[in-house]
Amino acid sequence: QVQLVESGGGLVQAGGSLRLSCAASGRTFSSYAMGWFRQAPGKEREFVARISGTGGITYYADFVKGRFTISRDNARNTVYLQMNSLKPEDTAVYYCATAIGPSNNYRSYAYWGQGTQVTVSS
Repeated sequence: QVQLVESGGGLVQAGGSLRLSCAASGRTFSSYAMGWFRQAPGKEREFVARISGTGGITYYADFVKGRFTISRDNARNTVYLQMNSLKPEDTAVYYCATAIGPSNNYRSYAYWGQGTQVTVSS
């Protein structure tokens, strides 16, 4: 079993930046592709970004391309989401998750963290 703990959320003004972290337990972290999702109040959970186990392959939702960067440090069992040029519509709870396969569908992710709130003020 894998446990995931997100951190780094908070309140930021539009145009600002935040870096989210997701710390994973377990000795096989590098074997998992990882993803970030978000969920705003009253909306469905949506895909943000994912990264392969080695970190060599990344994929982003169109609405974050050029603004967000996913990365990972397998020595630290941690995956990151650097978020720049934040917009009020980025306000959501952000979750990290372990991927079962190369998919953007949340049903293809097995283990989830508890989430971290990101609020962007205008």
